[in-house]
Amino acid sequence: MADVGEVLMSVLSTIRVPKPGDRVHKDECALSFSTPESEGGIYVCMNSFLGFGSQYVDRHHARTGQRAFLHIARTRKAKKEDDNNSGPEHPPKKKPTRLAIGIEGGFDVEQDQYEEDVRVVILPDRQEVTSEDLATMPDVVRERVSLSMAGIMAADSVSHTLQVQQWDGEVRQESRHAADLKQLDNGVKIPPSGWRCEVCDLQENLWMNLTDGKVLCGRRYFDGTGGNNHALLHFQETGYPLAVKLGTITPDGADVYSYDEDDMVLDSKLPEHLAHFGIDMMTMEKAECRLYKLEIAVNQRVGEWEVIQESGTTLRPLLGPGLTGMKNLGNSCYLNSVMQVLFTIPDFQNKYVANIDKIINEAPSDPTQDFKTQVAKLGYGLLSGEYSKPAPDPGDENGASEPRGDQIGIAPRMFKALVGRGHPEFSTNRQQDAQEFLLHFINMVERNCRSGPNPSEAFRFLVEERIVCQQSQKAKYTQRVDYMVQLPVPMDQATNTEELQEAERRREEGDSSAPTVRAQIPFTACMAALSEPEMLTDFWSSAVQAKTTATKTTCFASFPDYLVIQIKKFTFGLDWVPKKLDVSIDVPDTLDLSALRATGQQPGEELLPEVAPPPLMTPDVEVKAPVLDDSTVSQLCEMGFPLEACRKAVYYTGNTGIDAATNWIMSHMDDPDFAAPLVLPGCSSGAGTTPTESLCEEHLATIVSMGFSRDQATKALRATSNVLDRAVDWIFSHLDDLESMDVSEGGRSAADSEGGRDPPPGPRVRDGSGKYELFAFISHMGTSTMCGHYVCHIKKDQQWVIFNDQKVCASEKPPKDLGYLYFYRRVAE
Repeated sequence: MADVGEVLMSVLSTIRVPKPGDRVHKDECALSFSTPESEGGIYVCMNSFLGFGSQYVDRHHARTGQRAFLHIARTRKAKKEDDNNSGPEHPPKKKPTRLAIGIEGGFDVEQDQYEEDVRVVILPDRQEVTSEDLATMPDVVRERVSLSMAGIMAADSVSHTLQVQQWDGEVRQESRHAADLKQLDNGVKIPPSGWRCEVCDLQENLWMNLTDGKVLCGRRYFDGTGGNNHALLHFQETGYPLAVKLGTITPDGADVYSYDEDDMVLDSKLPEHLAHFGIDMMTMEKAECRLYKLEIAVNQRVGEWEVIQESGTTLRPLLGPGLTGMKNLGNSCYLNSVMQVLFTIPDFQNKYVANIDKIINEAPSDPTQDFKTQVAKLGYGLLSGEYSKPAPDPGDENGASEPRGDQIGIAPRMFKALVGRGHPEFSTNRQQDAQEFLLHFINMVERNCRSGPNPSEAFRFLVEERIVCQQSQKAKYTQRVDYMVQLPVPMDQATNTEELQEAERRREEGDSSAPTVRAQIPFTACMAALSEPEMLTDFWSSAVQAKTTATKTTCFASFPDYLVIQIKKFTFGLDWVPKKLDVSIDVPDTLDLSALRATGQQPGEELLPEVAPPPLMTPDVEVKAPVLDDSTVSQLCEMGFPLEACRKAVYYTGNTGIDAATNWIMSHMDDPDFAAPLVLPGCSSGAGTTPTESLCEEHLATIVSMGFSRDQATKALRATSNVLDRAVDWIFSHLDDLESMDVSEGGRSAADSEGGRDPPPGPRVRDGSGKYELFAFISHMGTSTMCGHYVCHIKKDQQWVIFNDQKVCASEKPPKDLGYLYFYRRVAE
């Protein structure tokens, strides 16, 4: 074996000293959940600064040739006896707060002390070099290696840097528009609920402009979720700079965005600006304080916290494969609960965990930024059982009366950073809505599974909407893709109304001994509220060429393999206080939804004619064909539909948003001219021609110079309204689709030369029986989605198991009546 000094000299040129901006991964393996505290410690590459556990460091050496690694290992120091002096008479109780967890470790935070061993290891022979060994080596070796070691140890790890950014990113500056903001006296008053975008009727991600009170949808996020950019377009048209996000208003403030300053900002006059539109924050503050104190006082006694966490019973800790806890990284319990449930589903297991060796072998040079690698890493960590080990004994020798149930578990830092990157909510350390995160993650899976098996298909189903014009009695049928059923909670259907009224009367009289009574709502009442017809008061009927009333009924056009049901518990009171309905719903273990299957057009029923609504007209402006909403067209193209079909969908639905356009596409996929070019009024282009005069030749040439064909460049530019930067981003996110355009000689694609080729199919859905059984549910504790705590219960081998962050135990009394998200799987016929 060569002298270690000579070996160090031979690899000296590959050893780098970290510079500002370098990402140093020294506390988590890029491919596993090994840490410096794990057996074998962690090896940090002294060139790329990626960290690897002992089982993956040789692989990195074989792939890259890098030989020098900084090995970091930590061992726990023994605790002093007087550090833990609480006995059974005085248990160290920790009470829930508004932030629920707030810091790593949940309600039970142990600050451990470690001894650290740091040394350089040279592969493949694993020759070790300590700091003492360096003192005897040549100056050039000692200086470079010592600087690299010191730099790595002094650098903030990536996870620590991200946590700081996530908290510091919420420190906002006062907007320069706040002090003198102009507000129009237009009489607009905003109700506490029932908001819709005034352009496209979207009911989420809504922003109210603080100048004129317009309620419009927000920006489209990088992952395809969000809104349709109507709030941004309104600013571009009017110059009104500030908007507040509806649903975030609390006594402490709200999310305020300045389009002019392009950042989240503070508005010191926010109460005054909101009051202008009928929102009284002062009343809200008093009510919120009351609710908050009530939550802490009541829930600790008999409320959700005790019941959902099963705190009153001795729970048996469980260990083994599929029984791994997850550390709370600061209000990340929503993420933990969702991912525990998803990796119970075979589609996700087969896609990521069964293929983990292949995924890791094909991982890019920086696997920390690869979606497939990090999801596979998380899935393997949860299912393998390698990390399902009891947490170290905290040293309580006085004897706790019940097992702790805590595990070492896994800390999904890299995963959380990756899936939250670029998202205004999930990139922060604030508490989030588990339902919103589930849909966000499904959307990311969709985007990253354009080829090969797509596990999100397990949730995907078609919804049929039947709208009947009350004036003409003609009907319109549309279909849309969905991933979740949202059940309303009809409070007027409570079966214990008298008890509720009596408890409320006693509370109003100041009776402190008044019992806490929870409304009992039958599940059948929730289902009935879902299926009953909805009255549309502003429906544009193509039969009468005017707006009139209509009824809308919703049914299942297909049944998914796995059905997710959300109980819509979160709402706003008349005083604008965000609150959660305290209800108990007798959710059944089995469901039969067969009666809700759609039947399509009825015998003898006439359909509404396909006529686009007239374009909007303004005084002194020439009436032109409507401009197509580029963001909606792009979203539809990303779903795999032909470009021209997407343009027609947006045109024929009057630019009213992604939902309406998707409905149009699903109901016209069998049309013979489905993918034929859209001919707008006044356009001379005939069917079958695709004008290119409007495309910038310079932009075409730029994209072609990058190695793409002219047809591919044309498709990208058309999908992004001839904007070069957006076209380049679009083309790289659609490589799988573009590769199918086999380019032939002459600059035309094979698809063009085969005129009879069918258009690309839309989203695939599975179908089968409408009979289901409950296998998991996620519960929320707290007054709103902005605070509280999530846990999940999963049925494994006929045994209910509670996953409460790092605690994994056999459930004795699963609180199925208090859930928020319910997961059902199809029962085999």
